[in-house]
Amino acid sequence: MTEVKVGYAADRRGRGIAYATVATAKGDRLLRLPFRMRPAPSEDRAISYAALTEVARALRERGCRRVNFTLGDAQFVDEIVAQRDLPDVLVLAYVRLRCALNALEAYGVKAGATEDLTQRARAEAALNLAA
Repeated sequence: MTEVKVGYAADRRGRGIAYATVATAKGDRLLRLPFRMRPAPSEDRAISYAALTEVARALRERGCRRVNFTLGDAQFVDEIVAQRDLPDVLVLAYVRLRCALNALEAYGVKAGATEDLTQRARAEAALNLAA
């Protein structure tokens, strides 16, 4: 299994950035993955769904088939694992995420420390907003 830590953020216009640290036999590799959300997110959780969807797709395109994701948001992890009822505004984002995850042979999702990646993404999103 490939171990991947994910941090992300987006601005009010729906422009987001996800950072993923991918642990490999040769050491960690950092991926920078921009993503867009249309319309701009009306709920913060939509950012989480869009970011993890982008990361899962990018990893699959790079040949990763079995992935353990570590995310900094325990509530989001619980939503994914427990498949809870979601607000209508998140249903399509949830379906997109499940499709991206199910395209992998196997995956796991857990909560853990990703503050460094999240802070990096927040800083970049803030710079994009200011520009």
